[in-house]
Formats: sequence, structure tokens, C-alpha cells
Amino acid sequence: MHFSIPETESRSGDSGGSAYVLRKEYGANVLPAFPPKKLFSLTPAEVEQRREQLEKYMQAVRQDPLLGSSETFNSFLRRAQQETQQVPTEEVSLEVLLSNGQKVLVNVLTSDQTEDVLEAVAAKLDLPDDLIGYFSLFLVREKEDGAFSFVRKLQEFELPYVSVTSLRSQEYKIVLRKSYWDSAYDDDVMENRVGLNLLYAQTVADIERGWILVTKEQHRQLKSLQEKVSKKEFLRLAQTLRHYGYLRFDACVADFPEKDCPVVVSAGNSELSLQLRLPGQQLREGSFRVTRMRCWRVTSSVPLPSGGTSSPGRGRGEVRLELAFEYLMSKDRLQWVTITSPQAIMMSICLQSMVDELMVKKSGGSIRKMLRRRVGGTLRRSDSQQAVKSPPLLESPDASRESMVKLSSKLSAVSLRGIGTPGTDASASDVHGNFAFEGIGDEDL
Repeated sequence: MHFSIPETESRSGDSGGSAYVLRKEYGANVLPAFPPKKLFSLTPAEVEQRREQLEKYMQAVRQDPLLGSSETFNSFLRRAQQETQQVPTEEVSLEVLLSNGQKVLVNVLTSDQTEDVLEAVAAKLDLPDDLIGYFSLFLVREKEDGAFSFVRKLQEFELPYVSVTSLRSQEYKIVLRKSYWDSAYDDDVMENRVGLNLLYAQTVADIERGWILVTKEQHRQLKSLQEKVSKKEFLRLAQTLRHYGYLRFDACVADFPEKDCPVVVSAGNSELSLQLRLPGQQLREGSFRVTRMRCWRVTSSVPLPSGGTSSPGRGRGEVRLELAFEYLMSKDRLQWVTITSPQAIMMSICLQSMVDELMVKKSGGSIRKMLRRRVGGTLRRSDSQQAVKSPPLLESPDASRESMVKLSSKLSAVSLRGIGTPGTDASASDVHGNFAFEGIGDEDL
């Protein structure tokens, strides 16, 4: 979350009150300590420190599925966003981008939640109600080269208009993408004309960005299908390509296969993929299956300034975020792997959503049942509808892109530098247990 805290908290005592209600409802040991209040006016530095503390608190609670589904917590966050930004409830125009950069302008209320805005976009595009839940809204930062850097998936409690405008920068955008990981669900979406066009536009954009790995021959075949306007056949071929449907994160650092190793992380197909280059070697890839992650956690810290001391009045420090997961390297051998990235929380949310999807599929359920519709929600149908534009033909392959080889057919053959047992700075509630983790036999290793 990104919103400022008023200089005094006398304007709204709801933050502490909601924390009290949550503690009473779920128990004091479930919630992290709520940031303490002060009776007097805060200095600008203290206001910023308080904002950071409250933001960390909300992120910690939001990652817990039980607390994240609490209406008490969600209503608290909705009020907090609007009140702290002092945004009145009124109708506004909000711009949402498709993956190919096409702009969709919808009329919403400033107090509309993510589901309301998603439904408004779907109505504008004429996407059927039963397919709305196959898509999600993402907050992204548009880089100078036009590429998107994912900030987070907009959650149910968020007010998209407030979230994007509170950042006070034109580089932040809201983007519509598919929300599921298993490409088998493409069949449901492709049966509808609008759904097919959305998937097609997203896939073409991901290929052009280099997120989907394509050989020259595959590129030629895809372009031939484009020329024939064979969108379904295009997608069928794309589904066979490495990293189809993955989310790609910004370059970061991991301790795999050695300390401070520069990597590019992608999430998809029930795994985290790490692309890396060791000195003097070809571009390589290591894959970590989510079913072999026993648990994971996200930790944050603010490095001390040079000199090793910190003062209450110091300027805002850069928060260091880490995603650490305990991985089954071989039978009876678990080891921790750490990724240091500003997008660590988003990576964690991706892991959780992949686990949720796997568990629904394992239980024989339908992904449609995962799509919780808010009671009392009203869908304002758009007076005018907008077609999804067909993207241009694929450009020639980038000659600078290298082919990639698997780092190892078995991760047990790779020497990983683990971080050992989680440090004492993280409580048990910080660790996310993985219900998809299973005892795996030697034949799977």
C-alpha cells in the first residue's frame, strides 16, 4: 500500500480500533504489533516513519489468507485509503491499459474497489460476466523503454483510483492481464471472442518483450499464423513455448547458485524461474517448483547509514526486501534460497496464488469457484463499448537475445548457498506454509 498518514491521528482513530477488533477476533498472537500512537503532533520525519510502519503492518496482515479475507480488515483499509488521501467520493475517469498498450477509459467512483473497476473494464470491452474472474488488475510502473515493471496485483480492498493517483507520477499505470497460471484454463477464455482477443494481445506483447522464449523457427511459425489471422492456432503454439503466461520481474540478486548472483526471476507454470549468467558462461536457467517449497517468507529491513548509527530524524532509508523459501533439493534434504528484490512481496503473492490454484484443481474444484463476487455489488454497464485492437505482426527476432540452457536437470546437482534456519527476527506468523508441498519420491528428483 502507498498512502500517507495524517500529521496527527486525532482525525481518525479507526486504525487502532480496527486492529483491536482484529486481535479480539483472531487472537493477539496472529497479528503483528500495531504501530504505537503518539499524543502530540509528529515531525515530517516521524510522519514518514509512521507511514512506513503502518504500510509494513498492513502488508504483513494482508499476506495471511485468513486475515486478508476479513471484512473488518478490508473495510479498515478501504476507509484508510480514502481518508488519508482526503479524496471525496465522486465520479471520475480512470485509464486502464491492456497488455498491448491499448487504453481503456472507464467511468468509476473514487470509492470503487478493485472488483468494481474490473467489472467496469469488462463491461467496456463486452467481456462476459463469467469470464471476469479470469482477469486481474495490476499496478505497474512504465519504464522509459515502454516496458512494464510490476508493482503489485491490486487486491480486493484497494481503491484503484486512489492507489494510482496517490503515487503522483504519470509512470504508474493500471494494466489488465489474465489472473490464472494453468494454461488449461485458456480453453474457457478462448471460447469467447473478447477473451480470445485479450489472450492473443497479451501473448504477442509478451513475445515482443522477450518474456516468452522463442526460437527463430518458432518465431517464423507464429508470424505465419498471424498472417493467416489464426489466433487460436497461434495461442496453441504459444502454449508450448517456455515461459508462456509467466510474469517477469526486474533484475535482482539471489544466493543461487552463489552469493550475490544477478538473476531475472519469472513466475508461472507452478514454478519460479531464475535466469542467470555465471562468469564466462552461457545464459542459464534454474527452476524451482512450488510443490517442492515447504514454506517461504518475506522479510524487510532498512540498512543503517554509513557509520552504523541511526537517528529518529534521519531521512527515509531504502527498504531491503527478501523472499526466502525452503526447497526440497533432494530426498530428505531441504535448503533455504533467498531472492533480494523490491518485488519480493509480489513474488510471494504469486507463489500463494499458484498454490491456491493447485489446491483447487487437486480437490476437483473449478477455478470459477475461486472468484468471490462481492455481495451487494452493482455493475454499471458502459454506454459505449470498445473492441480489443489486434496487435501488429511480430517484429524480427532480436539478434541480441541468447538461447538459454537449463542450469541442471536436477537441482540437487547444483551447489546452492543456503541461508540456514530463518533468523530470530521473523516470527512464526511471517512464514507461509505450503499446503501443496508433498512428500516426493526419488523418481521425481
